[in-house]
Formats: sequence, structure tokens, C-alpha cells
Amino acid sequence: MKTIQGPGIFLAQFAGDAEPFNSLKGMAKWAAGLGFAGVQIPSWDARLFDLKQAADSKAYCDDLLGVLRGHGLALTELSTHLQGQLVASHAAYDALLDGIAPQAVHGDGKARTAWAVQQLLWAAKASRNLGLTGHATFSGALAWPFFYPWPQRPAGLIEEAFTELARRWLPILRAFDEAGVDVCFELHPGEDLHDGVTFERFLDAVQNHPRANILYDPSHMVLQQMDYLAFLDLYHERVRAFHVKDAEYRPSGRSGVYGGYQGWLDRAGRFRSLGDGQIDFGAIFSKMAQYDYPGWAVMEWECCLKHPEVGAAEGAEFIRSHMIRVTERAFDDFAGAAPDAARNRRILGLD
Repeated sequence: MKTIQGPGIFLAQFAGDAEPFNSLKGMAKWAAGLGFAGVQIPSWDARLFDLKQAADSKAYCDDLLGVLRGHGLALTELSTHLQGQLVASHAAYDALLDGIAPQAVHGDGKARTAWAVQQLLWAAKASRNLGLTGHATFSGALAWPFFYPWPQRPAGLIEEAFTELARRWLPILRAFDEAGVDVCFELHPGEDLHDGVTFERFLDAVQNHPRANILYDPSHMVLQQMDYLAFLDLYHERVRAFHVKDAEYRPSGRSGVYGGYQGWLDRAGRFRSLGDGQIDFGAIFSKMAQYDYPGWAVMEWECCLKHPEVGAAEGAEFIRSHMIRVTERAFDDFAGAAPDAARNRRILGLD
């Protein structure tokens, strides 16, 4: 069995224009001081990272890793969540998506998609140069506006959406395969890949590509009222990244899963800092150990109540307290005996 690696922290929600959050060196010192052992880097944040340079230059990557090692940190994964969203999204979101795309492609859906695909191709090369084995991203959402079948969806609509989704992602998956890196899709409401059924649809469409894998985040499953432990029983072979994020779901007579267009503070389902929600992380970490999860436990902080720096300060110890150093022997080995085939046959009454 494998012992999970961690604790790590996703830097995206903490990066800012003030020190120490405006540089990788500053954030590395800050994260290490809180007790984290690894960082997940948002590849779109130029204050922390240059994706094209990382794809083109092994020396740049070596220098970056040196900065992290200088603070006792490892790099867990790169993230292209924002770019992945732009690989495939419905035109209904065009105006909103311009907000996360560079100015040069605003108002041009095809150019925006081409830019995003190039970003993912650079991410594959950068991940290889950095010695990584997994990459965190979103799938995008061609079909999401039609998640509820009213008005009735025309026959074949969802199938066509997943066919197109696969067409766009297959060249990216091949690039990551050449780099020796898994693409880990965070299953997330708002993405075409948001649960086990949609992930299976995608796997079918990409011919079960070995690099199409999962970033497991139980908080999104709580908000959908899924069984997040049974999910690991079903899909553990494809889980290659892990966001440790808490959530709670408290329905009322006024609102439930859909949220009533309310802000996060008033929704029945909302994200919480680690330990403040309802997720059974003891059971999750036990499942991870049982199924030999090979990667990192990375805190992603999102909470509508607690200050982010408080959540980060609590997060490292929370994860460390749940990490299981797996056993190298069975607990009852002391009472066992050496193998003896003849004795076994006698016990079974075969001789």
C-alpha cells in the first residue's frame, strides 16, 4: 500500500497583489511556514508562473523547483482550471468567459478556444519539464445549459455535445500521454464532467483514454448530494489528484440543491473551511489508503465565512492529522505460522 503525500495547498485562492502573495518565492515561504509540504500552482497567474517559459525551458523549471526546495516544498501539480473551462463552453457564456480570457481573444469564441488549447499543450510540456505525473483542470461545458431536461431536450443533443467534447480533448490527451502526465478533470457543477455518469460518457467518447482521469473533490459531491465514499469504490482507479475541501448541505423548505440563485452565504449547499463542514475525511483518507492512491492531498480553500489565511493556517494540520501511514504487515502476523503446503492440505482434509 502507498502512503498519501501531503499536506499540499492550491495557491489560486490566496494569490494577490500584496506580499507575500504576489510572488512564488513569497508564497512558498508563507506555505512552508504554515506546515505545508507541497504547492499546486495556478498556471494562469503571471505573478507566480510563466506557462510558456515552463514549456520551452527546462532551466526555468529547474529554477522554479529550486525555489520550492529552498523552502522544503514540492510541486504537486500545475492547474489549468481556467484554460480548461475555455476549451469547450457553450456560447451562452461568451460574455462571462471573456472575463477569464486574455483581451486579445475577447468576443471571439473560436480564438478563445484555440488560445485555451494551446495553453493545455504548453501545460503538458511544462508538466514533463517539471517532473510531474498529474495535471489539474476543468473539462468545459458545452451541454451544461441543458442539464435539466425542460424544455425537453431533442434526441441526440447530449450525445453530440460529448462527441464534440471528446474531439476537442483527444489531441490534448495525446499530448499529455506523450509527456507521461495524467489529465485530472475536477468533477464540478458547471462542467460537462460533474459526476460519475458524465465522466463515464466522456470515457466512452475518448475510447477510455488512459490519461483521462479524475481530480477528486468531495465538496462538489456533497453539493450534488452524491455518495462521495461510494464514488471512490467505483472510480478509484481513475483518481489521480485530490482536493481536500469541506462543504455542508442544509436544505430548508425554501431552497435545496439548486440554491435559488442565492449567494454562497445563503445557499443550502456551501463550501466551508476544513473541519467546519460535514465531510467525513477520516473515511475518505481510509479509502485512499485502501485503494493505493498515488498522489497528493492538496487543500483547496473556499469558505463563505472564515478568513482565507485562518483557513490556510488550520488546513495543514487538519490534513496531516488525517494522513494514514500505511502498514507494512498484517496486525495478526504475530500469531501466524510459516507457509507449509502439506499442512494446509492436512487442514483441508485432502491427505
